[in-house]
Amino acid sequence: MLYAKNLPAWERLARIIASALAVAASFYFFSGNTALLLAASAVGFALTGLVGFCPMCAMAGRRITKDQ
Repeated sequence: MLYAKNLPAWERLARIIASALAVAASFYFFSGNTALLLAASAVGFALTGLVGFCPMCAMAGRRITKDQ
């Protein structure tokens, strides 16, 4: 593995659900390029949940402990 996961399972699930809601809301409330830009950023956020690694959390020094 090239990286160590730094997101606990509950946060991974929360990121995926929040991203799905954000994609739906972006197309409901906006149209055109704005909706596509917002949806693309939400998909990027969902990828961190699917992979289990967040680069910004890694830069902040976040690690998973056994109690998470």
